[in-house]
Amino acid sequence: MADFQPQGGQGQVVSPETFRDSVGTMDSTGKRKWVFPRKPKGNYTNYRQLVSIFLLVLFFTLPFIKIDGNPLLLFNILERKFFLFGQPFFPQDFYLIAIGAITSIVFIIVFTVVFGRIFCGWICPQTIFMEMVFRKIEYAIEGDRNKQIKLDKQPWDAEKIRKRALKWFLFALVSLLISHTMFSYIVGINEVLRIMEEGPLAHPTNFIVMILFTAAFYFVFAWFREQVCTLVCPYGRLQGVLIDKQTINVYYDFQRGESRAKWKKGEDRAAEGKGDCIDCNQCVVVCPTNIDIRNGQQLECINCTACIDACNEVMDKVGFPRGLIRYATEAEIEDKQPFVFTGRMKAYTGVLVVLTIFLGFLLYSRGDLDSKFIKPAGATFFLRDGKISNTFTYTIINKSNKKREIKIRVLQPKGAEISMDKNQVILLKPDEIAKGNINISFPENQIKQSKEKIIFEVIDKDGKKLDDFETTFEGPFKLQI
Repeated sequence: MADFQPQGGQGQVVSPETFRDSVGTMDSTGKRKWVFPRKPKGNYTNYRQLVSIFLLVLFFTLPFIKIDGNPLLLFNILERKFFLFGQPFFPQDFYLIAIGAITSIVFIIVFTVVFGRIFCGWICPQTIFMEMVFRKIEYAIEGDRNKQIKLDKQPWDAEKIRKRALKWFLFALVSLLISHTMFSYIVGINEVLRIMEEGPLAHPTNFIVMILFTAAFYFVFAWFREQVCTLVCPYGRLQGVLIDKQTINVYYDFQRGESRAKWKKGEDRAAEGKGDCIDCNQCVVVCPTNIDIRNGQQLECINCTACIDACNEVMDKVGFPRGLIRYATEAEIEDKQPFVFTGRMKAYTGVLVVLTIFLGFLLYSRGDLDSKFIKPAGATFFLRDGKISNTFTYTIINKSNKKREIKIRVLQPKGAEISMDKNQVILLKPDEIAKGNINISFPENQIKQSKEKIIFEVIDKDGKKLDDFETTFEGPFKLQI
């Protein structure tokens, strides 16, 4: 969509480019402009609040939810423990994580191509915490936009010190809560509670890390704020190469709104060549990134819909139809074309469907047990009493939430003699890894080649096959005639 703004008198519309020379939170010298957005209200704001409450409750309660004694979600990279919906995953399942990550990226691409940056305004943790938690604390203590601006300009008297100290204290408290919850997803809620109970002296490293993360969250939400979206987050740049004229975004209907002019009661704006935009600037004062949506799409826009609610409120007051600013496509605004699911959208969706089905198949076919039998480095066969023996190191992972009693047998070649450094029956707890050595022997005349295929099979106490593993059994070189 072209960029429109009235300049040089009523009715004259030009396409300015100067607003793209800097972001909305900086002046011409590069100095930061602190944003004091007016508190939004309206239907979209109410819907966003409901979504945010749901996601916040989910974020703070998920660490406490367990399935069969396992955490619902856990990503302990240090100890290589991973749980997803209560199911354990191990480094051996990394291919699933990789395919899942690729599927997620394709989903984000499809979502962005169709809906633009709706994720940023409705689901992104940065936006939810900033607008629905920290900003609300600020409104409750310092008041709305005008009161905040007044407080910012007044000297450091008792009122300002009291309000700022209380706000910063609550910001630090919420940041501490966020960091503890984040660590619950890494080490588990029980471990976090244990560390808290034993105190910082017993766990100085954990305490320092927690303080550093709390300070980072505090810095982001108390000072850095919207600059995360405009200067750091790559998603805003990514949308520039993904969106097209059929992408749904928050748009200003310049066809209806231009040319802008102040509201005069009883005037015939159409006859005077005036559009529905009364240039009240309310869409700007509610914007958390301090942009003017009427200039067109900008990387600072996070599709938070605050401008839609503000504009709709003004339209109601002056008796004009709602939707001057709305969710729409560029083609709809410019050419009155309805939304079309384009070939590119279909192609991305097709790839996403294929990846999702493939990932679902891999998860469904993922066994409850995984085993490996590897010869130790430098190990070879040895002969004794007419028998050839090989030693293998086994690693068996119980991926289920059930206790397992398992045995190891050799499926091929037949007639193997098995001796283990542990009991013949291995007891595996849920999510447990068993390691040990197993010695396999065959009569010398039974081994025909220097490297014979051998198949190990892991069975449960009822003889049901759980997994198998194929490797080689070494013997002396024999000349084939």
